Amino acid sequence: MSLAVEVLGLVKTYGRVRVLDEIDLQIPAGTVMGLLGPNGAGKTTTVRIVTTLLRPCAGSVRVAGIDVLRDPAAARKRIGLSGQYAAVDANLSGYENLRMVARLYGMSQRQATARAAELLGALGLEHAAHRRAGTYSGGMARRLDLAGALVARPAVVVLDEPTTGLDPRGRLDMWRVIGDLVDDGTTVLLTTQYLEEADLLADRITVIDRGRVIARGSADELKTSIGGDRLTVILAAGQDVKPALSVLAQVGIGEPSHDGDEVSVVVSDGTRTMVEALRRLDDAGVCVLDASVHRPSLDDVFLSLTGTPASEASAQENDEVEEEIMS
Repeated sequence: MSLAVEVLGLVKTYGRVRVLDEIDLQIPAGTVMGLLGPNGAGKTTTVRIVTTLLRPCAGSVRVAGIDVLRDPAAARKRIGLSGQYAAVDANLSGYENLRMVARLYGMSQRQATARAAELLGALGLEHAAHRRAGTYSGGMARRLDLAGALVARPAVVVLDEPTTGLDPRGRLDMWRVIGDLVDDGTTVLLTTQYLEEADLLADRITVIDRGRVIARGSADELKTSIGGDRLTVILAAGQDVKPALSVLAQVGIGEPSHDGDEVSVVVSDGTRTMVEALRRLDDAGVCVLDASVHRPSLDDVFLSLTGTPASEASAQENDEVEEEIMS
């Protein structure tokens, strides 16, 4: 399968801070690559280099066969970019925004009119086509921004945290739109902090932290890489946790962990091990209020790779550098 995006050895430094450290990405045509990482990991810096908005200190980038660093103008014709914040003119209607973008791409008046109407219908905005964009909801503005990125029918669409700040309905709408893009053969580079978003949409995931690739693979491969299912038991309040830790150490793989009255361990055969664990816990006089087995999630993967849950992860120094880049 041909590669729509190929990034090799990407390096970006600001002073002594190495924002990107030998980043590699290969995205086959017609697939979604999820670029996952905490705030400040280097996701936005990578996106800005891939989309010609920033030059790296070292490395190479090819998009749809075009060398981005040698011929950025040609590369831009093959890339659509929708950033973290909707880049629409609030004083123009949705239709006028898209028609203006189409004209800037060199389309005739007739072509621009037809393309604007086509995209408004495809993204479910036809009912608001002639409303001022400043009156759109957050989700609608994001869809309009994405429509602008699709005007020239780009081979590669780069979505930089497209659902940040959206309500659940808005996120579901955006996920549907992204799915439709891929069904039509578009290649998507998706950066996100939302693990369920990467799990749902991405064919392959690259995890970066502090400017380095720390893991890559499909969602299933990443989950499998950290072991089996996780058995969790909830103890009655006030109990000594030591007997439960001892039992779970006997039936599980590795050392069990606990957080208050919740004790858990990785197991090789979830349901069967849970039955055995409950029997042993009962024999040991441990009162269990609840027990469950769940397959590793991407959050578990992130915790295993970085030592911090994705919801809490941050890299303050790199975050400050990225703010400087975007300012």
